[in-house]
Amino acid sequence: MSLLADSTGGETVSARPRHHMVALVVENKAGVLARIAGLFSRRGFNIFSLAVAPTEDARFSRVSIVVDVESAPLQQILDQLDKLVNVVHISELHPDAAHEAELLLITVSAREEDRPALEAAIAHHGARLLEANERAVTALLAGDPAALDSFEEAVRPYGIVELQRTGRIALRKLGAAGDAP
Repeated sequence: MSLLADSTGGETVSARPRHHMVALVVENKAGVLARIAGLFSRRGFNIFSLAVAPTEDARFSRVSIVVDVESAPLQQILDQLDKLVNVVHISELHPDAAHEAELLLITVSAREEDRPALEAAIAHHGARLLEANERAVTALLAGDPAALDSFEEAVRPYGIVELQRTGRIALRKLGAAGDAP
């Protein structure tokens, strides 16, 4: 996050980096992810989030990369990815034209006196309670990254023991412009 200078020269406003979602379909072969990561590393591009999983066709994997375009122009990133042999298809997914989601697993301290409020926060945010014991609870939430941020902040006062987020994934909305089915 960077600070912007106001008209008096003081730093006041915090600006978030501009992120773009890039979806790749790649051949499901050893070393492909290493080549993608190497490309970003060599060029000094910053990856904000990365998720990889097989597609409906076992020959291919879908790679969802959220890139910080402050580290390099988006077109330069796309051009470099297009040069990789195992990349079959590249598309930029605009947030208005894509379904975007993320998954969060979290274990939170749960003293007996805090448990009712903590369980209410879990239910209020639509999370699923996976496990509970006398010391902690583990919950799962899938959804919009902003909803996960909100849930994380709501349970933070209880004490986060462990936290894992998958990173963003996305598919183009049906009927959106582009090359979706």
